[in-house]
Amino acid sequence: MTFIHEHLIVLLVVVPLIGAPLCPLLPNTRLPWYLATAVCAGVFFLSAVALQQVAGGEPLHYSLGGWAPPWGIEFRLDVLNALLALLIASIAFFVVIFSGPSVRRELRETRIAGFYAAYLLTVTGLLGITVTGDVFNLFVFLEISALASYVLISLSKERRALVAAYQYLILGTIGATFFLIGIGLTYAMTGTLNMADLAERLPEVQSTRTVHTAFAFIIVGLAIKFALYPLHQWLPDAYAYAPSAVSALLAAVATKVALYALLRFVFGIFGASFVFNGTPFGWVLLGFALAAILVGSFVAVFQNNVKRMLAYSSVTQIGYMVLGISMLSVMGLTAGILHIVNHAIIKATLFMALGCVFYRLGSINLASIQGVGREMPWTMMAFVIGGLSLIGIPLTAGFLSKWYLLMAALDHGWWPVVVFVIMATLLATVYIGRVVEAAWFKPAQPDRSKVREAPLLLLLPTWILALANIYFGIDSRLTLGMASAAASLLLDDSLPASMSLAGSLP
Repeated sequence: MTFIHEHLIVLLVVVPLIGAPLCPLLPNTRLPWYLATAVCAGVFFLSAVALQQVAGGEPLHYSLGGWAPPWGIEFRLDVLNALLALLIASIAFFVVIFSGPSVRRELRETRIAGFYAAYLLTVTGLLGITVTGDVFNLFVFLEISALASYVLISLSKERRALVAAYQYLILGTIGATFFLIGIGLTYAMTGTLNMADLAERLPEVQSTRTVHTAFAFIIVGLAIKFALYPLHQWLPDAYAYAPSAVSALLAAVATKVALYALLRFVFGIFGASFVFNGTPFGWVLLGFALAAILVGSFVAVFQNNVKRMLAYSSVTQIGYMVLGISMLSVMGLTAGILHIVNHAIIKATLFMALGCVFYRLGSINLASIQGVGREMPWTMMAFVIGGLSLIGIPLTAGFLSKWYLLMAALDHGWWPVVVFVIMATLLATVYIGRVVEAAWFKPAQPDRSKVREAPLLLLLPTWILALANIYFGIDSRLTLGMASAAASLLLDDSLPASMSLAGSLP
């Protein structure tokens, strides 16, 4: 245990990184799945230990190769990224259990070992983004996760998955290029890549056009990565045509790490004073967030492919998270971080439930799932719980984050924002209601043979996450407590009133 505690942070990245190349060396049977499951279970345990260690507020540091920062690469863990690391590790663990029967049904046998290699590389990249204290390393891990994600999407038997993966690759590469240019410009002005060192050096040069340009490039690059409207074009097809396990993983955590990077750059590196007083960033972010909330919900209502419907719903939910960030208040930021966690649980539940349906029906169009609620009641009940949480019904996790978001908006006097959120909630009721109506209240197509309930290995992780939606809606001490601590860490309570966006909307 001493070794684990000494090297805890780096093990979060090294363990899945070592596991990835071992998967293709195993026969294309169940062995790659066993290995990937063991690796994800280990990472889950490590992330839980890490969160416990930083819960008191004291961050952990790890200098790679014994080189002290800022000259060497530093891994750093505090309340915010430890919470995100636990979220990624837990979702990856439950999804990899789910993937056992799902992948064997949806992928060719010769691709299974490669699938788990790419899966573990994706987990490596996602965890690396959360723990690194170096901006160039953040770029490297961002691309590791992205490149592995392109592979995961393309492995589907669905021919349109190749187009979706290619579209994702093109837009992802554009986003990465913008991000890398921004990092290069900040390095040119400061001579450092260490996040803490950047935060100290940037105030001396923050009035220069180079720093403003660097900030703009970094934000646009990250906005593409976390699919902020209207830079979301890669997301609907990527989620809709990927294998079920891949859709669940990406919908739950892929965009969240880019949002985490946004939080680090805005509050930890450039600083709230420069970002919100020196640029119109707050109002611009607010405008795009409101557009995402309304447009994503409206488009989702008219989708007949349920995975595509949930993909557009994700555009809306990203808008909620960004809205919380744009408020520049502890309550708003707490709501945004809390929704990052809750939405991951919600979307993993929904996409895994759809994966159960696809396992039996081979389709998740509204016409195909008619009557399936009576044939697969456990699966569709899990979907209903996730749907209620997505809408924000009381006693679910989704309700808490929306409640805090509304309270933060009211605290600012932003009544138009409250109206937007309520309208989007009503639209969410409509498109989730369409699925429930088709599954429970419409007769099955006459030419369809009766289907059975999904296998236990699919249902078990799906229901664990479904129940998590209820548990964290009732007992939010972990999620809300950590989100509040992270918000306070990022945003000092003593900020002067001049730095707040509170007041009437223009």
